[in-house]
Amino acid sequence: MTDTRPHPHRDLAVDQQVALRTAATRLAAEFDGTYGVETIERFLYASYDQFATATSIPNYLPLLAERFARQRLQALARVEGHHRDGRPVALFLCTHNAGRSQMALGFFSHLAGDNAVAWSGGSEPGAKVNPAAVAAMAERGIDISDEFPKPWTDEVVRAADVVVTMGCGDACPVFPGTRYENWHLDDPAGLDLPEVRPIRDEIERRVRRLLDDLHVAHPSRQIQPITLTENQRERP
Repeated sequence: MTDTRPHPHRDLAVDQQVALRTAATRLAAEFDGTYGVETIERFLYASYDQFATATSIPNYLPLLAERFARQRLQALARVEGHHRDGRPVALFLCTHNAGRSQMALGFFSHLAGDNAVAWSGGSEPGAKVNPAAVAAMAERGIDISDEFPKPWTDEVVRAADVVVTMGCGDACPVFPGTRYENWHLDDPAGLDLPEVRPIRDEIERRVRRLLDDLHVAHPSRQIQPITLTENQRERP
């Protein structure tokens, strides 16, 4: 029988093919009863293609593809009514998904815990998260070194209860009926750590206010600075 999968990726190195097959198996187990193998592979391979042109670290590609495919499938399940847990979903968007939106995601996830869901994306995703943003968040006890720039997709936007845009302008997606907030914030790209700190602090204030607006409990958490290893700083 002819293999008609849209992204067979037969030209990949053997280790990449094995890693993608393993990722597909994990996702199939997680979404068993919701989505079939064909849908899961389509999202996984499409995600792989998106990151293949953006990162120079091929060993990370299957992992990035799996993480992004998981997020997209979770969003699709919410849009299609397969998953309802009552938790609000916030989506943070900026141009490169490398600074402002990643810091907002970090604060939101840290403060909300399991009481809400947060995603992020960019209209023109960069190659890696801004090291100055990573360092600034580490000072607040939040590690975003394992995050990675990614694009927004229709199902992720449609699944969000609120979409927060930060400088992506007309490139940011607009869906009728979705709540939008536009946060005017300086872009930390090219800035050093002292210059990023005020942007970080303003983002924290706005995230706390957003959590209050969404009626999401965010009990005070003791914030302890963390020290990142060189390996963490280099993750995509």
